[in-house]
Amino acid sequence: MVLMALGLALLLVPVWHLWGTDLVAAQAQERAVVAMSDRLEQAGSAPGTEAGGGGAGTPPVTARPPYGQLIGLVYVPRFGDDYARPLAEGTDPGVLDTLGLGHYPSTALPGEPGNFAIAGHRQSKGKALDLVHTLRPGDRIHVRTVEAYYTYSYRSGEVVAPDETRVLAPAAGAGSRILTLTTCYPRWGATERFVGRAELTSWRPASAGPPAEIAAAVAGDRVRGEPAGHRLRRSG
Repeated sequence: MVLMALGLALLLVPVWHLWGTDLVAAQAQERAVVAMSDRLEQAGSAPGTEAGGGGAGTPPVTARPPYGQLIGLVYVPRFGDDYARPLAEGTDPGVLDTLGLGHYPSTALPGEPGNFAIAGHRQSKGKALDLVHTLRPGDRIHVRTVEAYYTYSYRSGEVVAPDETRVLAPAAGAGSRILTLTTCYPRWGATERFVGRAELTSWRPASAGPPAEIAAAVAGDRVRGEPAGHRLRRSG
């Protein structure tokens, strides 16, 4: 009986790793989305849309936050109409395992010239970038901060070795504003890394409200978590 119980426990370990940690992280990310949405609205990032409102000139850049602090929210319509994940400073397990998406501190910030690079898990722990392989050229990735909504258009992806640090190098070309997504590859493994590239194509001040493509998702941020984790499981 003891051996049978031990064998059952060993079988449940990978189940918990994939499904249990996913549920716990999904709930934590739901709470973080609601908290960040409240903070953005209080700062003047209204949930409604306005006619026009497209940004002209140089986009504003948020101040670099302390490690582990939330920067904003990321929306990827290709991943689901209600897909939203919190974006925090840092890429260690303390950030990625609970908050979903982490910003490499050595890289540019949203809207800033250079390479704005973020990381996320492919499987388990909220699997923030599970569907990265579905991205197609032209797909939009929206980043919402206190200052603005930044829209990046997806360009291409590649598979690289885990130690390929060139993907975090500054963007080539003066004034280029690139977004880099990094996650594990293949989908159920971690022997390599998938790297996706997008380019900033537009922005609008927070006071103008979100782009129409994500207006419903932004409005829904305030009621996420009813029931907790449901929306993340549905879109992941």
